Amino acid sequence: MEEAKEESKEAGKQVKPGSIIKELLSGSMVSEKIILKNLGYISLIVFLAAVYIGNRFHAEKITRESTKLQREVKDLRSESLSTSANLMYISKQSEVFSLVKERGLNLEELKTPPYKLIVDKK
Repeated sequence: MEEAKEESKEAGKQVKPGSIIKELLSGSMVSEKIILKNLGYISLIVFLAAVYIGNRFHAEKITRESTKLQREVKDLRSESLSTSANLMYISKQSEVFSLVKERGLNLEELKTPPYKLIVDKK
């Protein structure tokens, strides 16, 4: 009977908040069956957390690289447009004529249109 009274007292006994911390620091909670029984689940959760953190770092790295490449593409596109506009300006007939005169190449502008030579093959 005394054992039944002691068990009922232990069942009715409330756990103090300080006692959980004391058990955790002393290591008695780790050695209990509850913690050891769930060790597989705890290790799985720790592994998944590590994978999640690694995935987050990898995604941030890809985002930074993507932003850098988009900026580079934008710069190259604007450079291409400016180069194309400059080439179109330089290739105008009046600009070509002024550049030829400026460099002293002794070339003259054609007064007659070009014509096609036809050769008979025998």
